[in-house]
Amino acid sequence: MEGKEKEQRKHQQKHSGPKAERKKLKKQGPTTEEDARKRNPKAFAVQSAVRMAKTFHRSQDIKTKKHHIPLVDRTPLEPPPVVIVVMGPPKVGKSTLIRCLIKNFTRQKLGDIVGPVTIVSGKKRRLTFMECNNDINTMIDLAKVADLVLMLIDASFGFEMETFEFLNICQVHGFPRIMGVLTHLDSFKNNKVLRKTKKNLKHRFWTEVYQGAKLFYLSGMVYGEYQTQEVKNLGRFISVMKFRPLVWQTSHPYVLADR
Repeated sequence: MEGKEKEQRKHQQKHSGPKAERKKLKKQGPTTEEDARKRNPKAFAVQSAVRMAKTFHRSQDIKTKKHHIPLVDRTPLEPPPVVIVVMGPPKVGKSTLIRCLIKNFTRQKLGDIVGPVTIVSGKKRRLTFMECNNDINTMIDLAKVADLVLMLIDASFGFEMETFEFLNICQVHGFPRIMGVLTHLDSFKNNKVLRKTKKNLKHRFWTEVYQGAKLFYLSGMVYGEYQTQEVKNLGRFISVMKFRPLVWQTSHPYVLADR
């Protein structure tokens, strides 16, 4: 009996049950997303409809941006200056803004502004600032040639007739880039009212121009000038801005005389 060692019982492999199933699946290889979906559908469901809509719109925007036809760059070696029209009703701070922007780029003050002012803002970029007077002929002339419009809005008063008139004129003439600038924000003493006004004006501006149009806030004056940091931000934004050639402008030739 001792000679014959007691044989060890062989391990019996499981053929059914959850553990055996798991082992079988392991042998088969990694699971696909389809299997995971079947196993846990909730994990793959839409968590937030709003978020999904946002991501979808964003991806569509990016796709359409890629569809833009690459335009032949016909600009000469020394490109013409970017025409920036500063527009707004009277007493909104147009001249002050131009003066501050010139001081920001050239480090020197300018007293009276007579006609357009051209400055160098980078290696290959010049800017021409033009103030838009309050008559319809000037508005039409400048809407035709503007690359960028700085639309000044008096926050303490809101939108005025001139602003809407100019926007309508722009729409007819190929709609240049438009940026809003809110001034007279220091007239608000209550912070809550200021925030609400900013929000209302922003959404009103968006309905007129397009959703997400850039709006700058110039909070207050220091010694008769806007705050340096805010003007610097605006200047930086202008100096790196890219402009797509407007079809309307390329099909309507014009000559812009400085003096």
